[in-house]
Amino acid sequence: MAKLYPSLLFFVPEAYMICPFCGHLEDRVIDSRESKEGDSIRRRRQCNGCEKRFTTYERIDEVPYMVIKKDGRREKFDRQKVLAGLLKACEKRPISMVRLSDLVNLVEARVTDSPDREITTIEIGEYLMDELRAIDKIAYVRFASVYRDFQDEQAFLNELKSLTR
Repeated sequence: MAKLYPSLLFFVPEAYMICPFCGHLEDRVIDSRESKEGDSIRRRRQCNGCEKRFTTYERIDEVPYMVIKKDGRREKFDRQKVLAGLLKACEKRPISMVRLSDLVNLVEARVTDSPDREITTIEIGEYLMDELRAIDKIAYVRFASVYRDFQDEQAFLNELKSLTR
């Protein structure tokens, strides 16, 4: 993708670095170092046109993965929240932490594979319930009772009946 530089009045492919002194498009990297925090890279460059040196700082422009809540709000995806919900549902059940971690990884992969970088909590909840149903019925019922927010005993019993079929 190209960027328009209004002061120079032409398009420049993003792969090029423009010399701040002469506007030349070619340079060479003399030195690269990662910052102390590890969030950026400092590059010392020399212009191939005027041979002056300049420094650039590069950082990853991270767009967060988002979760769309039932009420329409958006939050950053938090794998710890997903894991915490699974831990509550699987408390005192014979399910290993490795298996729960794998489930969280699968959910995270679904979010990262999404072209919009978004996923609804409904998709996450349904996916986790399907997986828990296959792993442990008790954990599934616990998770479903919180996720589906049963308002009375009848709704809970209906879920149990569908599980036993």
